[in-house]
Amino acid sequence: MRDMLNRRSFLAGAAALAAGSRSVQADAPILTDDGLYKQPWFLDSFLELSADVEEAAARGKRLAVMWELKGCPACRDTHVINFARPELAAFIRERFDIVQMNIVGDREATDFDGERLSEKRLAQKYGVRFTPTIQFFPVSPEGLYAKKPRDREVARLQGYLKPDEFTKVFAFVAERAYERSTLADYLKAGS
Repeated sequence: MRDMLNRRSFLAGAAALAAGSRSVQADAPILTDDGLYKQPWFLDSFLELSADVEEAAARGKRLAVMWELKGCPACRDTHVINFARPELAAFIRERFDIVQMNIVGDREATDFDGERLSEKRLAQKYGVRFTPTIQFFPVSPEGLYAKKPRDREVARLQGYLKPDEFTKVFAFVAERAYERSTLADYLKAGS
């Protein structure tokens, strides 16, 4: 049976939280005003990518940018199925700061090369065309300004992956396996 957030469980969780219980759905995704689901533990950012990479590294983490779109069923499933698994969410939270961006959004972001542009234009610059797309960046922003946008990433996840494969992609980056293997080979070896 598929784990899904339904209206009844959402309302029950919201009621429990309002009553002061922290154990019931404390990590349930929040549906934001722009129509995107968001995890309460996602990084609130000024969207300055170099600073976000440096701050994540200072906390012993990596930066991942998750691109989403209102009404995207695969984005919703990533939140209500994958991130709903406590062990998966804990693994990611311990190792990554995730900045959520809207593929058609208007918020201003500052890229590694100092260019300031809207989320939509940043997505275009990096060739992000599908949602969800998760970009993973190196531990340091040093030298990234001189690289082409796609060459700044150490890995990219496009579309929905079931929880086990989803976790393996995050493990690939956390272990820095990209320094010795491709993501495809890493996933095959782990099967």
